[in-house]
Amino acid sequence: MYPIPARCPVCGDELYVERLSCAQCGTALEGTFVVHHLAQLTQEQWNFVELFVRCEGKFNRVQEELGLSYPTVRNRLNEVIQAMGYEIGEAENDEDMQSMLDDLSEGKITVDEVLRHLKR
Repeated sequence: MYPIPARCPVCGDELYVERLSCAQCGTALEGTFVVHHLAQLTQEQWNFVELFVRCEGKFNRVQEELGLSYPTVRNRLNEVIQAMGYEIGEAENDEDMQSMLDDLSEGKITVDEVLRHLKR
């Protein structure tokens, strides 16, 4: 079995599912079905979501697993959020800011990375 593609390989527009069938009994449904937001993720984004969930949504654990800085992990999460069709919130929450400051004090990220992140 192959994952359902969410975008047309020709024009890039959204694809719809038109037939669903049961492998067990052969029952089939035909119509136009919308693909769920999660199906629109690339394999790389799915891998990130799986890791993020396994790490209980803790950025510092995701950073350690991937060997990446806080801003890079945050950007990957933002890409997933956008791929699912949602907008990125403008305000930083206190926990994210504290995590970034902790990483700065531990030398995991640089002042330049913090400044770039704050400018966004």
